[in-house]
Amino acid sequence: MDGAGSFGAGRSGSTIDPITFAKQPQTILRVLSWIFSLVVFASIVNEGYVNLGSERLHCVFNKNADACNYGVFMGLVGLLACSFFFMLDYKFSSISSVKDRKKAIMLEIGFSGSWTFLYFVGFCFLANQWSRTTAADLPLNQGADAARAAIAFSFFSIITWVEKPVMRPLNCGKYNAPIFSGVRVKRRCQHCRFLKERFCILGNSFILSGELRSDD
Repeated sequence: MDGAGSFGAGRSGSTIDPITFAKQPQTILRVLSWIFSLVVFASIVNEGYVNLGSERLHCVFNKNADACNYGVFMGLVGLLACSFFFMLDYKFSSISSVKDRKKAIMLEIGFSGSWTFLYFVGFCFLANQWSRTTAADLPLNQGADAARAAIAFSFFSIITWVEKPVMRPLNCGKYNAPIFSGVRVKRRCQHCRFLKERFCILGNSFILSGELRSDD
């Protein structure tokens, strides 16, 4: 392989400029997702429970503990996942194994799709429970701002998680082969979008496998 190296990253073992990495759309989305997850998590943990004249704390979302638990789960796992994939993005160019790169890519696509769906469910769930919350459930409007923040940033998280698989500009490498094509296309696709580059990877794997068999 020349120039761009194997399957959508730089040559294996190459280093990346931190400033260039920080300016990539994928990195910016990753940071935004981390911040949004932090807001969802912190809002519910800090102000998502109120004391209504007893020692027992009630969730501000219609006294439904499941709503608060789901929000905390989304935020916490989102924080950890963003941190993990952020490191994976930074180290991706140093992964020399083509199979490992493919696994990392498919893991990110699968997780991003799943978490987009879970955030959508969470947004609908929290918004529904908040709409059913009465003024009597929140004396002096306790926790109202935290509840609104959790709902709003759950919605924002849907956008950032669904955009991540299609926003990282990378070089697809030697061939620009779609996922369902076994035809070699002899042109470079410089700065193609992230999802298209993922398709190139899968298509290239089939192409190279056929070339290796023909060489044998």
